[in-house]
Amino acid sequence: MKTKIFYLFAIALFGLPLTSCKTTKDLSDTNKAVEITVPLSGREYQSSKTHYRAKSSGKSINMATAKKIALNNAKQEVAGLINSTIKSVTDQYTNQRTKGTQSDFENKFETMTREVVNQKLYDVAIIGEKIYKQKDGSFEYWVAIEIPKEAIIEGINNEMSKNTKLQIDYDKKKFEEIYDQEMENMGNGN
Repeated sequence: MKTKIFYLFAIALFGLPLTSCKTTKDLSDTNKAVEITVPLSGREYQSSKTHYRAKSSGKSINMATAKKIALNNAKQEVAGLINSTIKSVTDQYTNQRTKGTQSDFENKFETMTREVVNQKLYDVAIIGEKIYKQKDGSFEYWVAIEIPKEAIIEGINNEMSKNTKLQIDYDKKKFEEIYDQEMENMGNGN
């Protein structure tokens, strides 16, 4: 009987520290939200009344590929911003014009501006970049780019001067007024 008590005592004595060393997870920590900081998120990386800006990321096991993915994604985003602004400006502009071939002008004008935007996307400026090496060995590349609004309006004006049919219905000053107003709205967060 003494032997049984001794064994029970020994098991309890040695087993107790082993179970008390086990860490317990505080369940309340799993219910808390975790803030995630997105790189290149400051005001200087947001579109303004003078610049179109976009940021994006790319991930790959190859650093150069991660950069290409990020740049391509950022260019697509900035192209979307520009096209959206140009579409709005074109709609307002053509509604204020009352010449007979309004829809024809609008379609040709939108096609021409898309070509200008595609040309200007080769001239984007990188205004910020960050690269992270992940635990799995892959790279995550973040990039912020910008295009000045003046480059877009200059490209549109240059293309207009080459197209005599569009130039007849084009009022450069009026178009730039509407364009400037849209850029002002963008800069104010509207």
